[in-house]
Amino acid sequence: MIQIALLSNPRSTGNRALLPRVRSFCAHHPEIFHYEVERVEQIDAALRTIARVKPRVLVINGGDGTVQATLTELYHGGQFEGPPPPVAVLPNGKTNLIALDLGAAGDPIEALERVLHLARESDLTDHIVTRELIALTHEEDGVHDGLKPVLGMFLGGAGLTEVMLYCRHKIYPLGLPNWLSHVLTAFALMFSLVLGIRARFLPDRPAPVKVSLIRQGAIQGSFSLLMVTTLKKLLIGSSIAADQPTGALQLMAIDQNPVALIRALVAGLLGRLGSGIMHGVHIRRGDEIRIEGDRSSVILDGEIFQARSGSSIVLRPTSPLPFLRLAA
Repeated sequence: MIQIALLSNPRSTGNRALLPRVRSFCAHHPEIFHYEVERVEQIDAALRTIARVKPRVLVINGGDGTVQATLTELYHGGQFEGPPPPVAVLPNGKTNLIALDLGAAGDPIEALERVLHLARESDLTDHIVTRELIALTHEEDGVHDGLKPVLGMFLGGAGLTEVMLYCRHKIYPLGLPNWLSHVLTAFALMFSLVLGIRARFLPDRPAPVKVSLIRQGAIQGSFSLLMVTTLKKLLIGSSIAADQPTGALQLMAIDQNPVALIRALVAGLLGRLGSGIMHGVHIRRGDEIRIEGDRSSVILDGEIFQARSGSSIVLRPTSPLPFLRLAA
């Protein structure tokens, strides 16, 4: 009986070294159905094939873009009869935010062993959690562009986009370990934001944007950090406090001000983020968020999207999908 369907992308950066170990592990465990795709266009067909073996768990092994594309196809495709199986994500991307939120960290093979152990259990109920996804669309003058929404779980914008692009284009090509790349990026952020240093080898200055929430008004300006997520854990150490207004989308925007950024970092580390009013730190929850600006680029789970002049990037939550949580 097939317990796990494993969907791998051999071209993801992490799989260049990992994939031989994954293939060897699967060869010794016939309960795993391993399917490899090299392009995102193949994911829909892969899921339709996987649906025929009726796995108990679907595991994604690839970078952030592979996870984002798989979740999009899974949500829109209708490949499975009835609800899809719970999804697990191996810690194999550059940021691994989704994997971390689901309790997968460290060695990907150990995480895969944990998934297999859970899949062999008669009842997975206690290990299944649900998460809404972010559906990203473009609208111009209030009219939808007609394209299928792109889905993900973490969106970065404003200064965070510039930092993520800086890390991707300037630091990752150096071939350093992920942790060291992120440390160097953090130092670059400190020099450019906290110390106000401007140089070609540092991240670009973020452009002004306008962020609107239904029934909560709008905030506008230049932000050192803008992020929207449905994940329970944020980048800076905590989740948004539960006493915020209801809504599946969690928004945090920090003014381009070093004092505001430090204040938010400290509050996050202490678990107090969103528990009170902090000058320069904007915490919101909602069910629709609009982002507008002349250069309003955002990154959704590793993929870049940019609003055209006069258009808006619109974010809405989807209905929940089941995921497999590995942590006890």
